[in-house]
Amino acid sequence: MGRYDRNVLLKNVGESGQKKLNASRVLVCGAGGLGSTVMANLASLGVGHIGIVDNDKVELSNLNRQFMHKMTTLGTDKVESAKEWVKLYNPDIEVIPYKIKLDKNNAAELFVNYDVIIDCFDNYYSKFVLSDTIMKTDKTLIHGGVEEFLGQVCTIDKNSACLACFIPELYNCSCDIVQRYGIISPVVSTVASIQAMEAFKVILNLDGVLRNTLLIYDGLRQDFRKIHLEKNKKCPSCAK
Repeated sequence: MGRYDRNVLLKNVGESGQKKLNASRVLVCGAGGLGSTVMANLASLGVGHIGIVDNDKVELSNLNRQFMHKMTTLGTDKVESAKEWVKLYNPDIEVIPYKIKLDKNNAAELFVNYDVIIDCFDNYYSKFVLSDTIMKTDKTLIHGGVEEFLGQVCTIDKNSACLACFIPELYNCSCDIVQRYGIISPVVSTVASIQAMEAFKVILNLDGVLRNTLLIYDGLRQDFRKIHLEKNKKCPSCAK
């Protein structure tokens, strides 16, 4: 417990909470910008089992925000590069890489072994796969997204509003090609840290989870705002 002494000192954690973190299982979907900071935070919290889903290789343009990857890992699988970083930082953590394209045919089977799923994907097709699958399980999804100087986070389970409830116009998007747009690491790291904090609260069953709440961050204005969400009775996903 020496490594987690400062965690244990928190009255909301204590030794029992730390043991719960050590025993928890979190699946990080996407080993890019959001995934890098999410995994670093999970490793520092002492989450004992981390799964990583990604099908891409490390590219030079990733390095402005994906700090788990290095010049020496260019061209290698992102899941292996991320696993190497986590294991060097905290060798006690079990890291399971999944070099696969997650889709509606394999998502549910993958979710079975994890308590919390964290959405670090960079396209809405994959994000909707996660949200749709969560609606059929007892798992919790921490959604996150970033573009330019803006980011958003919300927590989703089968009893809350799903992703399609508040952006139904994008639900039938069948394209998983990532559009190119500007993005900088401080915005990505901020949103990813909030996602990791949400996972922490879910694991320890703490209050204040962003369920039915969309948190929006504006990095230029350093502004946070919350939007209340409700299940959409005409939702193309969960209403069915």
